[in-house]
Amino acid sequence: MGQFSYHPAWGQATSEDQQDIIDFWLTEKALPSAQAAQNRVAQVVMFARNQDGGVSGVCTATPQNPHQLGQPVYFYRSFIAREYRQTLLVFRMLKKATALLETDAREHDWPCIGILLELENERFNQRGRMPVWPGIDFVYLGKSPRGLECRVHWFRDARLKS
Repeated sequence: MGQFSYHPAWGQATSEDQQDIIDFWLTEKALPSAQAAQNRVAQVVMFARNQDGGVSGVCTATPQNPHQLGQPVYFYRSFIAREYRQTLLVFRMLKKATALLETDAREHDWPCIGILLELENERFNQRGRMPVWPGIDFVYLGKSPRGLECRVHWFRDARLKS
């Protein structure tokens, strides 16, 4: 149940991968429509496949400049298939996606200088209560306007934008 393969998709997903991701979102009811899934598939950073080759988790990112930060960051989302939510898939994907986004940002003169998470899953209210998550260095930031816990990871070597 814990064997996954991880696939970078940031600007490099094949049309077959994109269709598999869209089908996954629709099957899992992660997005309300095929159009919403089609619109979001260009934002995919990474996805995971299970031992049978089925998509098990997907993460996306979009550049934003949130008022509370005043700095450009990637707003990160992930969706994990229900049967894998008790595994470490969400954290492993986050760690791999963070490395991929940081490398890409470095290579493109830092369009974003970090990653912002807004935690919707109630599971995070019971686990991960440290101000800094060890091993992935996401720091507690406060609450979003929706009242959800926010965390940020700043890319090493990035500099604040003026």
